[in-house]
Parts: sequence; C-alpha cells; structure tokens
Amino acid sequence: MRGTRHGPAVRRRKLGEELRTLRLAAGLTSRDAARLVGWHQSKVSRIETGTSGVTGADVARLLDAYGVHEPGSRALLEALAGAADGGGGGWWHAYRGVLPPPYQDFISLEAQACRARTLETSVVPGLLQTAAYARAVTRAALEGVPAETVDSLVRVRIARQEVLRADPPLRLEAVLDEAVLRRQVGGPEVMREQLRRLLEWSRLPHVRLQVLPFALGEYVGLSGSFVIFSFPNISDLDVVALDHLTSSLYLERTEDLEAYGAAFRTMQARALSPGDTSDLIAGIGDGA
Repeated sequence: MRGTRHGPAVRRRKLGEELRTLRLAAGLTSRDAARLVGWHQSKVSRIETGTSGVTGADVARLLDAYGVHEPGSRALLEALAGAADGGGGGWWHAYRGVLPPPYQDFISLEAQACRARTLETSVVPGLLQTAAYARAVTRAALEGVPAETVDSLVRVRIARQEVLRADPPLRLEAVLDEAVLRRQVGGPEVMREQLRRLLEWSRLPHVRLQVLPFALGEYVGLSGSFVIFSFPNISDLDVVALDHLTSSLYLERTEDLEAYGAAFRTMQARALSPGDTSDLIAGIGDGA
C-alpha cells in the first residue's frame, strides 16, 4: 500500500525530501550539489529519493553545501540519517539480540521525537508502565519465551521512559480507553501500583493524560491504537506508527497524517479532562 512502509524506509524518504527542499532553497541543482561535495550526481539523486542510505557525516556535508547552520535542524537531520539505516548507535542497540528490528525502529523514532500523541485501547502506554505491569504484558504477548528475554524486554521498556526525563523532555499526550484502567493486568496489586504511577506521570507538565469513558460509547479510534510522532523544527517528518503483535507499520502521506491528527483531536475533545481523568484513576485505584 502506498505510504505504508517500515520505519527506516519512511525516514530515508522523508530525509531525502527534506534535503531536496533545502537544496532547492539554496538555488542548487543536484549536479551543483554533487560537485560541491565531490560526489557523483547519482548519489545525490538516490539520497533524495530515499533509495540509498546516507550517513550523518554525509548529511552534514550536504547541509554545509546548502548553507544550513541552525544547530537544531542539523542535529535532527544527522540523527535521522543514522536511524534510517536501523537505529544507529542508540542505547537500544545493546539489546539488538532480543529486540526485533521493528521494535528497535520504533524506539529510535521515539527517542528523536519532540512530541508523541498516542491512543491506547487495551494497555497502558509503554512510556507510562511500571516494571511489574510491563512484565505481565510481555509474558502474555510472548508466551513461552525464556525468563531472561522477558527481563531484557522489561529493562528496555523502563529505559525508554528516560525520554520523559530528558532536557527537553518528550511531550506526551495520551488518550486511554477506560478499559485500560480496569483490566487487571498482573493482578490487583500490580494494577494498584500502575494506577498510582499513572497519577504521578500525569502531574508532569509535559504529560497530558485523558480517558475515554465507557459512557461515551463508540468513538473514532475504537478499532485500534496508534502513535503520532512529531519532530522538532521539521513538521514534514511527522509519522504515524501502527503497532501490531509481530510488526509495526508507518504512515507518512500527508492525508494519513491529517486524518490521524484530526481523529486524535476529536478524541481529546470528547475525553474526560485531565483533572477528571485523575479523579477517575484515583477512584479506580482505591477500589482495586
């Protein structure tokens, strides 16, 4: 399906499009760019169409040629170059033996994003899970895997949460189905701890948590969870991630981004306010 790709291909294409835009803004042809950096013109063309990988150092050379010196934009584009070929040297690379490539790619997107908007219909978002809750979810999803693999995956889940403590932190907007709060994942004690942790996360200024109550009935996102990642300085790099049991898909087309963005805004408008959401979580936790 056009517009649906694995993450590295999405970012190669988006990175290439951004580099082409910057080249044109500099008044250069692809032949001019190739001459300035000492490459064959075909290499520039392959990079811009996303058919060829590119290193961060190569991106830096192109940005120099295009007169792009803004540090934030340069850092993002250079980081995306490494991630577009499978995650580069991120901390998760140490777990590559247990992490499937789609999950590594998802983590690399999350690590580079400045904002994430997520709808969850069945479980607490990974960035907000306790270790005990993450262990219960992992065991259920990967029944029969060795205990040491489960331990590694739980460590990864908790390590991912550092993006919420970074400077600046990831801005997280999460909309949860009420079922997420009421499903007894791991048993009553695990859920009580998880609900307490949700309340703690919700007090952070960069975390906005809202619940779609059962009384609302059906809603536009009822058919499945998704995440919209946004990146600093360059809105055209936004991507929608659809996470499935064994793989992840990424939507990059403008019409897809607009549709999911509109759906998320609708759900936020219909969901309980953050304050009422906190009251609901506290009430369920007291009765758990």
